[in-house]
Amino acid sequence: MSFRYAYNTRDIKFILKEWLPMDEVLSFERYRDYFSKEDLDTIVDQVRKVAEEVIAPTAEDGENIGALWEGGQVRIPPSFAKAHRFVQDQGWGASNFDVENPGGLPFSVFGLIWEMMAAANPALMPYIGNAGAVAHVVQLFSSPELKGRFLPHLLSGKWGGTMCLTEPTSGSDVGDLLSKAYPTDDAGIYKIKGQKIFITVGDRDDVENIVHLFLARVEGAAPGTKGLSLFLLPKYWIGEDGSLSDNDVQCIGIEHKMGLKGQATAQLVVGENNNCRAWLIGAPPDENGIGQGIRQMFNMMNEARLDTGRMATAVAANAYWNAKDYGKERVQGRLLSAPRSGRVAINKHEDVKRMYLLNKATTEACRALLARCYYYEDVREFAPDKERRKWAQDRLDMLTPLCKAYPSDEVWGLVAESLQAYGGYGYCEDYPAANAARDCKIWSIWEGTNFIQALDLIGRKWMQGKGALFAATLKEIEDFITAAKESAASLTGELGQLEKALKAYQGIQMMIAGYARSGKLGLMAVYARRILTATAQLYCGYLLLEQALIAQKQIELLGPEHYDYTFYLGKIISARYYLNNAVPNVWHVAELVKIGDTSVLDAPVEIFDY
Repeated sequence: MSFRYAYNTRDIKFILKEWLPMDEVLSFERYRDYFSKEDLDTIVDQVRKVAEEVIAPTAEDGENIGALWEGGQVRIPPSFAKAHRFVQDQGWGASNFDVENPGGLPFSVFGLIWEMMAAANPALMPYIGNAGAVAHVVQLFSSPELKGRFLPHLLSGKWGGTMCLTEPTSGSDVGDLLSKAYPTDDAGIYKIKGQKIFITVGDRDDVENIVHLFLARVEGAAPGTKGLSLFLLPKYWIGEDGSLSDNDVQCIGIEHKMGLKGQATAQLVVGENNNCRAWLIGAPPDENGIGQGIRQMFNMMNEARLDTGRMATAVAANAYWNAKDYGKERVQGRLLSAPRSGRVAINKHEDVKRMYLLNKATTEACRALLARCYYYEDVREFAPDKERRKWAQDRLDMLTPLCKAYPSDEVWGLVAESLQAYGGYGYCEDYPAANAARDCKIWSIWEGTNFIQALDLIGRKWMQGKGALFAATLKEIEDFITAAKESAASLTGELGQLEKALKAYQGIQMMIAGYARSGKLGLMAVYARRILTATAQLYCGYLLLEQALIAQKQIELLGPEHYDYTFYLGKIISARYYLNNAVPNVWHVAELVKIGDTSVLDAPVEIFDY
């Protein structure tokens, strides 16, 4: 592998300083005495330097050394451990998940700098961040005693953390899991027996302890997801004096993966010797056997879904920026439009420019979608007004399936286009596109496959709050279109495309509702993923047009001689390309849904044998 970090921060600075309402965020009590808008450039530049000089050099070790399982213990590359400790000590890791104490970067900033760091080595980031995500669950649901026992070590990154759901007999259907919890004579402490697989950074050798958020069913609790409880299960038991001892947690192996080779994906067996103990989070199952585990776990799960989309965006963007840098130097062929003008760099060829623009527009769309949700996270957690907090939570609920699924679906094709832009060299390990291709595919599968995200969108989000919450999301787009008609200027055609897409999408909703009423639920499943993609394209088209209107004003103000002119021009062209090439898929999907083709439903599985 020949990894190269090529990240550009200009779009991130635009988002933070010109697009997101950061004045509101920085006025919150948590931030107002610690940060100002003037600090944002410095923070971004500082993290960009760390990503390039501290994190990116570890990527080669992740690929060439990888995570190794030796005699029941995972060994991670030494450079990973060093980078992990550096990021934690700088306050860019687990400590930023502490929502109970002042300070910490705004989520609006933190999410974007994590994108920069993820691009430098996506395999490293769960080692850094998972402890913070566990700590957030502890803060939300645990007793003061458990907070005191766990939070200092989790938030400092001294201990690691994981999320343990999947089992050999229970993948996406979590309600079928078999792990059991048995009460002991010590209140709140249970003995656990079970096995978990595909546990990201489930074992490692660079931290003193690992705290697993472990889903299990208390003996006698209700079947299905409703009977599950959530436990704090440490690799090493924590004594009253803080001492650590064996807790009957075994790592029996790690997966040999297509990519992300430095990131240990572990198989864990607990309670083999009947001596694995864990603390219950919250209350035990009620008189009906209903546990609190799934609701608690989803706080970490939903953050992980944002993180999955963020990593997909990061890898796609870094692959694109590497490809465009290569295109400046590689001289090959003559332009079809000017064959006598001599050989040119490949970045001037029409199809290569198409590849670049597809990447540029789509990664900017994904980044905008995620950044809007980081802003909602800030408002949800720290706005002084409770109604505004609820508004932000409602918006976040509606958009989380899009944040997870859309970038992670698109990254595979985007990286393929970046690889294509190299010609034959893209297929060689001397260039970074091959590594990006191996790393990126898992993200459409992680944290609930994208089909699950699509069913969540159609089956839950459309109906949540009796349909009012998702309707409010569409109304946001409608209100933007109405307001922008007077100021869109050169973007009136693209605004018309957005309006057409909105009407087509409303038609999709009506047709799916009709299928549901007539008992054709199978068609909902057939079209679900395509509808999710169309939903994201509609919403992202709105966000890119909103950004383009800001860029249009800046172009008019600055003029073509200004050093930033091409950046703002690029924002406008990204929006134009996306509205004219991606957003039309919305009405294409509407036509497909209208057809109601039942080929998938009619096909007996035996035909796939031939």
